[in-house]
Parts: sequence; structure tokens; C-alpha cells
Amino acid sequence: MGKKKDTFFNMVISLLVITVVSGFLLGYVNDLTMAPKAKARLQKKVNALKIVLPKFDNNPVENVKRVKSEKVKDSIEIYTAYANKNKVGIAVTGSSEKGFNGLVKLMIGFKPNGDIQDIQILDQKETPGLGTKMTKEKFLKQFRGKNPSTYKLKVKKDGGDIDALTGATISSRAFAESVQIAYDEFVKTIDSI
Repeated sequence: MGKKKDTFFNMVISLLVITVVSGFLLGYVNDLTMAPKAKARLQKKVNALKIVLPKFDNNPVENVKRVKSEKVKDSIEIYTAYANKNKVGIAVTGSSEKGFNGLVKLMIGFKPNGDIQDIQILDQKETPGLGTKMTKEKFLKQFRGKNPSTYKLKVKKDGGDIDALTGATISSRAFAESVQIAYDEFVKTIDSI
């Protein structure tokens, strides 16, 4: 009987040691990768700004304005672009948790008059081959040059102006909602920035 008790005790100690060592190693690796991950996220935003805004000569990231909203979990980020000290565009992040697989996060570039310059997808986990088609030119081009004050940011099925992706109406709705949230924030802040 003594051997069984001794073996059980050894197994418990072994598992405890393995768990503690694994926990410390995971924490250490997480600390090592935290800075590179943050740098990669920042670079992704900088690249998106270059795509969604007209040519600018300032650094919009330096003066980012973060705004809390009841409509999104994360704060909304607003980036203002200048060329020769003239405001040439504003990029606003918009997101929706109503995608088929959750979060759809976008960066939308607006001209000072409210027209959409371009849109870049920052994060999405939609169904490959269906919802992921939101990244394709055919879908994105229906937003460029449109002003959400007159262009209904809803899918046609819901009385809007957007052609939904075939088989991915939920993803299309989340995309449109993200753009609408960004536009609403743009309208609130255009005169204060």
C-alpha cells in the first residue's frame, strides 16, 4: 500500500512542477513578443492610413484622438491628415461585433467634405470564400467617393444602397455598420479637429 501512495504523491509533484515551469515559460515568451506585436499593429495602422487618406505630409499617428462610444467595445480612433498645413482627410476606425464570426474592424478615410476616400480592413474573421470577399475590390468600390449623408449604408435587403456579398449578408451588414459608426464619429468631430 505504501508504494501506491508514494507513486500518487510523485505524480502530483511532477504535474505541479510541470505546470509552474510551463506558466513561467509562457509568461516569459509573452513578454518577449509583446513589443514586436505592438510594433506590427502600429505598422498595420500606418500602412492603412497611407491607403485610405489622400497624400499627407504630417504624422497622423502622433495626434490620434481616441473617443469612447457606446456602439463599440474599443475606442474609436481618429487620425487627421494635413498637406501644406491644410486638412486633406480624416481616417476613422469603425467596428462591429455583428459579423458572422464576430468582430469586423475597418479604417475609413474621409475627405473633409465627408466623401469616403477609401476603406481598409484592419481585422475580420469572416468565413473564407464568403465574408472574406469584403476585402475584394468589387465590394469596396461601391463605397469610394460616396458620401454617407446621402448614401444609405445598409444592404439593399434592408433598404440601403449596398450590394451585399453573395451568401454573406451578415458580414455585409457588419461592414456597413462599421462604416456608419465611423461616419457618425467623423460628423461629430470634423469641426473640432
